[in-house]
Amino acid sequence: MSHVIHKFTRNVPDWQPRVTPVKLEEATPEQRAALQVTPSNTKVSDYVLTLAHDVESLAVRSPLFNAIMYDPGGLSRAERELGALGASMVNRCIYCAAVHADRHAKLEKGTTVTDELFAKGENADLNDRDRAIFEFARKSAEAPAAAGPKEMAALRNAGLSDAEILDLILSSALFGWANRLMHVLGDPVRKAPA
Repeated sequence: MSHVIHKFTRNVPDWQPRVTPVKLEEATPEQRAALQVTPSNTKVSDYVLTLAHDVESLAVRSPLFNAIMYDPGGLSRAERELGALGASMVNRCIYCAAVHADRHAKLEKGTTVTDELFAKGENADLNDRDRAIFEFARKSAEAPAAAGPKEMAALRNAGLSDAEILDLILSSALFGWANRLMHVLGDPVRKAPA
């Protein structure tokens, strides 16, 4: 038996799809080709195997995801994760929030920022740069027009370049979309104690 999770944590839960994922050993040549580029270049998750039912979309989605989250230059990897985390928290995507909080903590070699965000949300005590990044991601996820001139000025005042701002826009927008897709396709779950 599993239980749907409702609380933010860095402990990445299992994800239970509502649609049966493609079985890797039964995948078509087209599905196998689309599955060659997994988002984090790690194992093929049930989520990606579920997306493999629409091979044309997956073939475009994974390279786009990789380019936004992993390409060198621009916003740091940890700050891209912070943007993804901000969007995921607004969208209440427990799974994505856990994944990106965990990645942020590992990249930063510390949990101070994610602990503070999970404890206090938008009232978290963050440095100016992290505050500007989180606020922009949060507001753009709530309603894109809410991330306006004031938030752009805060990003620039915190030292972000135009290239870094574009990376933030892309990472937070990507997760505005990905969170909603993940919510409809399945649920974050933890296994019941044995």
